Amino acid sequence: MQLPIISDASSNVGQVRAGDNPNGDKRRGQYAVISLGCPKNLVDTEQMLGRLEEDGYRMISGTDGADFVVINTCGFIDSARDESFGAIDEMLDLKRQGKIGGVVVTGCLAERQRDQLLEARPEIDALIGVFGRDEIVAVADRLAGGIREQRTIFRPAPVRALPDTHRVAVTPRHFAYLKISEGCDRLCTFCAIPKMRGKHASKPIETIVAEAEQLARSGVREMVVVAQDTTYYGMDLYGKPRLTELLEKLDAIEGLDWIRMMYFYPMYIDDRLLDTIAAAKRIVPYIDIPLQHGSNQMLKRMARRVNRDGMNEILGRMREKIDRLVLRTTFITGFPGETDQDFDQLVDLVEEQRFEHLGVFTYSIEDGTPAIKLPARVPLSVAEERRDHLMAVQQPIAFAWNESRVGTTEEVLIDSELPEQPGIWIGRTYSDAPDIDGLVYVTSDPAQPLAAGQMVPCELVASQGYDLVGVPIAAAH
Repeated sequence: MQLPIISDASSNVGQVRAGDNPNGDKRRGQYAVISLGCPKNLVDTEQMLGRLEEDGYRMISGTDGADFVVINTCGFIDSARDESFGAIDEMLDLKRQGKIGGVVVTGCLAERQRDQLLEARPEIDALIGVFGRDEIVAVADRLAGGIREQRTIFRPAPVRALPDTHRVAVTPRHFAYLKISEGCDRLCTFCAIPKMRGKHASKPIETIVAEAEQLARSGVREMVVVAQDTTYYGMDLYGKPRLTELLEKLDAIEGLDWIRMMYFYPMYIDDRLLDTIAAAKRIVPYIDIPLQHGSNQMLKRMARRVNRDGMNEILGRMREKIDRLVLRTTFITGFPGETDQDFDQLVDLVEEQRFEHLGVFTYSIEDGTPAIKLPARVPLSVAEERRDHLMAVQQPIAFAWNESRVGTTEEVLIDSELPEQPGIWIGRTYSDAPDIDGLVYVTSDPAQPLAAGQMVPCELVASQGYDLVGVPIAAAH
């Protein structure tokens, strides 16, 4: 668990900067925040921080002396829920010791387990569901005013995705996430996201473009486009997917260097969309496309609506049309009914497609999902053994791909300096999404020091497993 720290007062996404005081010298109070889960959840966190900052509250980097702590939780799978429960219990313990004031729990776990949370942890001061996030100030005001009566705020999922225009960044100022829609209309049998986040709801194109322009003005160089189902964008608003039109407008925004695409469901991927990505100036040839399995039987039981042949056809067109394409995907092992033969087919898919990046999860039993009723449960030990085996199959594929890049020159976006090794910087090529993929370790010349947010052309001189080593070949720009 980490507490996001805003140490740079210029690291803002919205109109309010961390450290600014819109109310003059008067401060209402100070708070800490713990943000857990996916980038979509992080955007919600930043929106809440923006609301609190506008109202005169000050965020601190640790918990000591906080008038209240906001915990934005994840409720997606067992491990995420365990992390959220751990954070809540740790903050409640600090509250009992008198080290912090109130504890405010928000986000997906609050949405999903509201009654259980309050029953098991009655010391929680406030519980705010996913769509009550913009009412965080009302809760903070009650706590700051000494009102300790427990408060719960839950709102129905909106017909249109909520705008994210009041954000204060907890990411480094040079990259940020852009959420284009909320919720999901897919009925994948393993997934509880529609129960937590509601049905698919798109932001209008003009709203997204305005948010993206705001990000560019604030100094963002890499913008990561996220949603629960990116390729379905616009269906609810316009009667058909409009991701292509959106990307054409985003690609025209000056100031951005990279636009990265995440969460491509393997449907609605047509040639026009691929041609747009291929010809773009700023959209990098990197696509995250969660596939979940390689067996037709498992894909059908998961209700994925795409079979093995369909996936191969889509992946083939993507590789054919987009030069230097990097693909990230994720799979699930141990789904109910998965046989050795099903798993062998998944291994075959990984060996055939040779994905540059791959993640594997074991199946997590999710209350309220259709999969919970499926027969032939797979023991957790078997699911974990299959996960480890699949990662062992993937590792030499990923290592060989990295080794093939040694001797080439690529632009590296510098993220930070290694604290324990001054002069060594951590960066990423277009091939690597923040926080989930590999890194490039860049040695700096004392005569030309580097800085976070710089784009540096580097010769890649060595590979170290999933990571690379780069040497600058020209002055950073």
